[in-house]
Amino acid sequence: MNVHIGPLTREHAGEVMTIQRAAYLAEARRYGAWDLPPLVETLDEIRHHLGDGTPAFGAFDGARLVGSVRSRVDGERMEVARLAVAPDVQGGGVGRRLLEAISERAPADVKVVWLFTGAESDGNIRFYESAGFVRVSEHLDAVGIRCVTLEQKVV
Repeated sequence: MNVHIGPLTREHAGEVMTIQRAAYLAEARRYGAWDLPPLVETLDEIRHHLGDGTPAFGAFDGARLVGSVRSRVDGERMEVARLAVAPDVQGGGVGRRLLEAISERAPADVKVVWLFTGAESDGNIRFYESAGFVRVSEHLDAVGIRCVTLEQKVV
């Protein structure tokens, strides 16, 4: 597989939605929560987010989108949002490359990159910690799932 990382645009919204839904099904199964935000986000919402000017990147194997990541910027903080990799290529380094791409291209004012994942998602937590993220807190999300927030300082 010859994957390259590139910017996502509004035109990628349908492919992003497909990857996102396929990738987050395992989390929905783990928590018994089929209404996770990445699974119910609409095509229009994705299109809007991809057009708002915040960093968003895709992993492409030729013309096929195999992963995506978006962000939300709030002053000196940037959230890594909706990191998703197609199930058939998970474990091959695509997620790490997307995480690095979004972190490295944070706007100049950003001092902290953060994200959250389910507290019972041990593989996700190990992945983020291996990429330099540190656990800072826990909270309940909108659907009642206990989540861990992790942060990384921008250097």
